Amino acid sequence: MKSILGRLSPFSPPERARTAAPTSPAAEYTIDELARQAQTTVRNVRAYQDRGIIPPPERRGRTGIYNGEHLSRLRIVGTLLARGYTLSSIGELIEALDQGQNLAQVIGIESAVASPWTDEQPTWFTLPDLVKLFAGNFDPKVLAMVVDLEILQQEGARFRAPSPKMVHAAAELVKIGIPLADMLGVVGQLRANVEFAAEAMVQLIDKYLLDKYGDGLPPPEESAQIGDLIWRLRPLVEMAVHAEVARAMQRAATQHLGDRLSHVLEQFERARAAQNGTDDDDA
Repeated sequence: MKSILGRLSPFSPPERARTAAPTSPAAEYTIDELARQAQTTVRNVRAYQDRGIIPPPERRGRTGIYNGEHLSRLRIVGTLLARGYTLSSIGELIEALDQGQNLAQVIGIESAVASPWTDEQPTWFTLPDLVKLFAGNFDPKVLAMVVDLEILQQEGARFRAPSPKMVHAAAELVKIGIPLADMLGVVGQLRANVEFAAEAMVQLIDKYLLDKYGDGLPPPEESAQIGDLIWRLRPLVEMAVHAEVARAMQRAATQHLGDRLSHVLEQFERARAAQNGTDDDDA
């Protein structure tokens, strides 16, 4: 699939989306927060700034304040580095886009696609916190599995949980007797299926919204409409995922409950038949 980041348009997200999206230009970050959000290091942020890849922050006293545009630029850099491009070539590309006033197009769509799809705020845990939360049933041996799935992200002696709700839900399930390692295996399977579905959904965006423009950018007069459509797609995708998960859970739970009830009923009928046979013998 062609990269969506390569051919996008400037737009302003709807007010509802703008207030919900932490990657909007109004969002503010210290350099540490910015590096964490972009999954890079403070050292890299400073290096990119020195090379002109990202603009300098706003100065408030001795503190530099970065915004959503800085974050989008860093994410674009990370995406291109992961594809094997050099920092020099990335810098030249960003400079060319910036001079041609096309960088806003790429940044706008990156924000629409990569902004967090939840307003849940991350939480930090220490290892003792996790042991306490899991009522002593948190096995450090499975910690590597948790980190590999990025349910927890280790930062020094602490662990960052992008979704604290998921951690608390896991703790509740462990407390009622479901092993954490088994639960993580299910999460791994779920993630593979969700990523497959997400890839298919993005391909639909590419095919029906962007392919008609070839490999280039949409014309300016249509860019706002395309941006608005992508923002509108986000809640529809979320609703579809939630509805399908609910449907699948209901179907699986009903099936397994039916199997168990059938087994109980069979035992009951056998017991009743045996009892009737005993009664007939007594007669």
